[in-house]
Formats: sequence, C-alpha cells, structure tokens
Amino acid sequence: MGAPGTGSPVRRLVGGVITAWAILGGVLLLAVVAINVAAVVGGIAGLPLQGDFELTEMGVAVAVFAFLPYCELTGANVSADIFTTRLKPRARAGLALMGSLAAFVFSLVLLWRMSAGAIDQRAYNYTTAILQVPVWVAFIPILVSLALLALAALFTLGAHAREAGRAHV
Repeated sequence: MGAPGTGSPVRRLVGGVITAWAILGGVLLLAVVAINVAAVVGGIAGLPLQGDFELTEMGVAVAVFAFLPYCELTGANVSADIFTTRLKPRARAGLALMGSLAAFVFSLVLLWRMSAGAIDQRAYNYTTAILQVPVWVAFIPILVSLALLALAALFTLGAHAREAGRAHV
C-alpha cells in the first residue's frame, strides 16, 4: 500500500489528512487516560470527578473511529495471514481487493446510518446523564472519520485492483 505520504499529490494530501486525524484521535485517547487518572486520584483524595465515565465513553468512541481510516490506508487492519500465506499472489490480491470493497461499502452504510443517528440524537435532545453533554456532538467527528474511511477505502480499492491485475497466477 505504501506510506500515507507517498504516491500522487492527491494521495499525499489525503494521506496527510488521515494521518493528522489519527494523531488527533491519539491525543484524544491520551486526554481520556488523563481524565481516568484524575478520576482515580480524585476518588482516593475524596474529590470525585463528575462525569468521568461519560467522557471516557464518548472519547474512546471518537478515538477508535479516528484510527479506522489510517488503518485502512496503511493496510494495518487485522488480517488472518495464516490462511493466506500459501495462496497464490493472484488469490491474495483478489482477497485484498474484496476487503477494500467491503471496507468501502461498510463505511458508506455506517456513514448513512450514523448520520441518521446523529440527526435523531439532536432532534430528541439526548444528553449524558451527569454532565448533560449533547450526545450528537460526539457523532460529528465520528462522521468525519467514516467519510475519511470511505476515501481511504477508495484509495486501497484502486491500489488492490491494480495489484490484482498485475498479480501472477
């Protein structure tokens, strides 16, 4: 697949955006860890941190979705290599092509349904129990992640199609 910053200018741009998005997801995850440390220390000191569970729940969800486009673009998704190592190159390339196609289709379906979920969450004014944070706000970066995942899957789909066309039997 290649590193996110290699290839055509468009792929470099998209790869840079996806990499930056994943780094932001990592920073968010570090913030969640800091919140949990503060909650534990505060609990020991008798000063509990209100809403730590809610912030952890939303933060981890957003961070996980932020990593998906990077994993797709770099080929870092979980795979069962034990089953494919002995396959011919053309068969492996065909499986990789089907995987990219599945990632693209699933990202579009998730984007569609999560958009509907965000609209519903906003319409019903659903908030977290303790901090009263509007839940729909967490959907915004998740929807961005899913759009980036669809874009990454398009790039990997094209790369795997070329690879399948060049693979030897």
